[in-house]
Amino acid sequence: MNESAARRVVLLRAFERAPPSDAWSDDDRAWATRAAAQVEGENATADAFIARRGALGVERLAERDARVPKLLASVTWPAWIGWVVPLLALAAGAAADSLGAGARINLLAPPLLATVAWNLAVYAAIVVRGAWGLFDRRARDLGPVARLFARLAQVTGSAPRRAGRIAADFVGDWGGTSATLTAARIGRVLHASAAAFALGAVAALYLRGIAFEYRAGWESTFLGAPAVQGLLGAVLGPASALTGIALPDTDGYDRLRFAVSGGAEAAPWLHLYAVTLGLVVVLPRMLLALGDRWLEARLAARLPLKLDEPYYRGLVRALDQKPMVVCVAPYAAQIAPQATLNLNALLVQAFGARTSVRVAPTVAFGAEDDAVLDQTASEAALLTPLFALTSTPETENHGAFIDRLRSTAGEAKLVVVVDESAFRRQFGAESARLGERRALWRRFAADRGLPAVIVDLERADQPEARRSLQDLFETATTG
Repeated sequence: MNESAARRVVLLRAFERAPPSDAWSDDDRAWATRAAAQVEGENATADAFIARRGALGVERLAERDARVPKLLASVTWPAWIGWVVPLLALAAGAAADSLGAGARINLLAPPLLATVAWNLAVYAAIVVRGAWGLFDRRARDLGPVARLFARLAQVTGSAPRRAGRIAADFVGDWGGTSATLTAARIGRVLHASAAAFALGAVAALYLRGIAFEYRAGWESTFLGAPAVQGLLGAVLGPASALTGIALPDTDGYDRLRFAVSGGAEAAPWLHLYAVTLGLVVVLPRMLLALGDRWLEARLAARLPLKLDEPYYRGLVRALDQKPMVVCVAPYAAQIAPQATLNLNALLVQAFGARTSVRVAPTVAFGAEDDAVLDQTASEAALLTPLFALTSTPETENHGAFIDRLRSTAGEAKLVVVVDESAFRRQFGAESARLGERRALWRRFAADRGLPAVIVDLERADQPEARRSLQDLFETATTG
């Protein structure tokens, strides 16, 4: 999907990972899935389906929540930066006087030599970071100059004030999703600006040379003629070979001292410096800018999302001909009708509208050896033994039940689910015992190599449990 579609998908994801609200409810979530599947058809690719769903969802959200357009705008690249910053750099280069004072051009003056040295250092840093990035992902992040530029340009996004957690999640997720694209854009602008700065400096030199007669020479407190010959030979040697303008020998450099002769005609030296800046700055920087522009266009047209993440996997299941089957196997835990509805809603929210939830008969405490799973378990993609937090986990009973399920589960992935509703009623939601009992069950499940999700089946809205189920099922699937 392109950049614009990906941005809408990430924004919709931020709303859907938050608790349901008036702006976006579970019914809206299911509607977006159905509508996108109907529009794209049964043969739609995951990419096209998710992009369509994001477009439909954000369109509805924008009608209800005034933050939506502002959030999208806050992370949208300002196109004017691409031409304003290089123009400013061009003007800065033209204003970067002076190579020397008055009518004299000091061949050792810092502006030109510093420009050459700075750009060579940048090229070395690019090579080092590129090589380092093959081994360490952190090297691919924006460098300090690029980060500063990103802050000034506000391309990293700044959430509208009082926008809340949804905005923060969206801006953070989009920053990670678009990091490579942002780096390409910043690189393009910085490279183009460096080339423009050099062009501005060269243009100013020639324009001033038309109106004024300049004399070129050098003066230094620390360097003698041999050192100056070596330095300028290294810097201007390629331009000399290309233009045929010869560089003087040691005696010639000695005669170029302002204190000795007042310098020499400046035109040849201006030509040498102009060609040097073209070879060292303008040409390489423009090639780098073109490379970043190519990468930018490529990513803007097709920005990759990690569709193997649990959130996207749950959405894509809506396109599958066969729904995902979740088998819940309660052990010594009676599930009330409303709790069953809440559990069903939780699993559907976690894994998609086409999720089929089947609850097996409750196995009594001590009857784990006689537990028999019907054909449901063999068809299930996820098998969840359900326990009550009021029970203390026992290896001989709860552990044996898990082992029994594991031996008959086939290809199903196991995730332990523990209902804390009765425990909360008995001891209170703020009880220290609640945290201790949660930790006990998590350790019990971890000792058997299984993840555990704590739920309150008396509550219909449980976004944290939903995200945990998605993440743990993904871990079990990929692990």
